[in-house]
Amino acid sequence: MEIDELTGPERRVWEAFPRGRTVDLSAAAERSVRARVLRALLLTSPAEDGEIPALRLRGTRITGEFNLHSGAVRAPVSLRECVFEETPVLYGAEFRQLSLSGCRMPGLWAATLRVAGALRLNDCRVPGSVGLSGARIGGALFLDRAELGTRATAGEPEAAAAEREGGSLKLDHATVGEDLQATRLTVHGRTRLDGLTVAGLVRLDGARLLYPGGGNTALHAETLTVGTDLHAMRLHAEGRVNLRGATVPGQLNLAYARLSNPGGVALRASSCTAAEFWLRDAPPVQGTVNLRRARFELLHIRPEVWPAQVQLDGLTYTALTPVLPAADRLRVLAREADGYVPFAYEQLATAYRHIGDDAAARTVQLAKERRHRATRPLYGRLWGHLQDATVGYGFRPMRAAGWLVGLLLVGALAYGLHPPRPLKADEAPEFNPLAYALDLLLPVVDFGQEKSYAPEGGYQWLAYLLVVAGWVLATTFVTGVNRAVTRN
Repeated sequence: MEIDELTGPERRVWEAFPRGRTVDLSAAAERSVRARVLRALLLTSPAEDGEIPALRLRGTRITGEFNLHSGAVRAPVSLRECVFEETPVLYGAEFRQLSLSGCRMPGLWAATLRVAGALRLNDCRVPGSVGLSGARIGGALFLDRAELGTRATAGEPEAAAAEREGGSLKLDHATVGEDLQATRLTVHGRTRLDGLTVAGLVRLDGARLLYPGGGNTALHAETLTVGTDLHAMRLHAEGRVNLRGATVPGQLNLAYARLSNPGGVALRASSCTAAEFWLRDAPPVQGTVNLRRARFELLHIRPEVWPAQVQLDGLTYTALTPVLPAADRLRVLAREADGYVPFAYEQLATAYRHIGDDAAARTVQLAKERRHRATRPLYGRLWGHLQDATVGYGFRPMRAAGWLVGLLLVGALAYGLHPPRPLKADEAPEFNPLAYALDLLLPVVDFGQEKSYAPEGGYQWLAYLLVVAGWVLATTFVTGVNRAVTRN
C-alpha cells in the first residue's frame, strides 16, 4: 500500500508502527482507520534500525473487516478502547502479544489462535460470541470485567438463540500457559470451558454467567484441567454449572456463590477431583446438586446450602467442615434423589471417625439402618423396628444394658412372688430370685439356680423369653462395647 493513499489518522499509525509508538485517537476529530491498512502493516511489519516495531492504538474506529486469518504477526499488537465495525477474524493467526482491552466489537472469531505471550480482553463489550476454541495462549488470558453476549428476550430470532446455545464465550479445548483471569466477567449465554487446560489459576470471582432455563448450561466446563486453584467466589450463575470430570489439584472455591437453575441441575460436579471444595456462606442452591463419584479431601459446605434434592452416590471426602452434629448432616442425606444410598451414609460415618467422633459415626450408621428399613418388606420392617427399639441395631449398646436391667427386675420380681419348684428338693440350693433371673439372662453366668428349679405354666414361658432375650442383649452389649474399645 502506498503511503499517499492513507488518510491522516492512517498516516500517523503507519509512521508510528516502526518505532512502536502509541497513537491515541480517542480525542481526535477523525478516528477511523481502515482494517485493511492495519492488516497490510502487520503482515509487512516495516522496521527501523535500532527500533522495535509494534502496533499500539487507542480510541480508534476500525472500519471494514479486520481479517488476519492464518496470518503470522511478528510485532506486538495493542488495540485499546477501539471500536470494530465488523467481527475481527483471527482464526489460526499467530501473535507475540495481543491486547484488545476495552474494545467494542460485534464478535470475535479466533479459534485455534496462537499467542506466544498474554491475550488481554479486559473490559471488552461483545454482543455476539467470542470464539477461542482450540486457542494456544503461552501466557495468561485476561477477561476481567468483559461483557459478552446479550440478554435473551422473548421471541428472539432463531439465529440468536442458536448462537447463545453454541456459546457466547468459547474456550473449549484451548490451552493457557499461565492464569485465566476473569473477575467480574459477564456472559449472556453459554460459557464453554470443556477440555480447557490452564497451567496456573482460574479466577472467576464475581463473574455473572447468565443462561437461565432448566435445560440450559451457563458454564460448560467438563474435563477442565487446572494447574492450581479454581476461584469463583461470589459467582452468580443462572443455568447449569457443569464441572463433570474437572481436575483441580488445589481449591475449588465457590464461596458466597449464587447457583440458580430451578427445575434442573444447578451444579453438576460428578467425577470431579479437587483437594478442597468450598461452598462456604453461599445462599441455598436453587436446583439439584450432583456430586456423584466426586473426590475431595475437604468438603466445606453447611447443611442449609444444600438444595431440596441432591445426588451424592459415590461422593468421597476425608474431612467435612464445619464440624456439626450428625443430625444436621443426616437431613441432607434424606434429600437424595435416588432414595436410600448406603455409600453416602458410610462415607459420612467415616468422616466422623476421621475426627475421632465415634458417637456421631454410630448415629449415622443407626440412621442408615432406619433408612434401609423403609425399603424392606413388611416382615423386615417389623423386625427392624424391634431391633431399633431394643438395641438400636447394635449401635446403642447401653440401650441393651438398660433392657437387661429391666428384664432382670421383671424376672426377679416375678419369681420372687412365685418361686419355681425345685427339681431335687434335698439337693437344690436356697432359692434366690435375683440370682435365678441372672442365670436365665446371662449366658456365661451360672449360680446353680437355673439347673435346680423348674418354673411351670406361664412362668416357664417367661424363662424362655429371658434366656433368648439375654443371649441377644448380652451379645449386642458386648459387641458394642468391644467396637468402641477397639476404635479408641
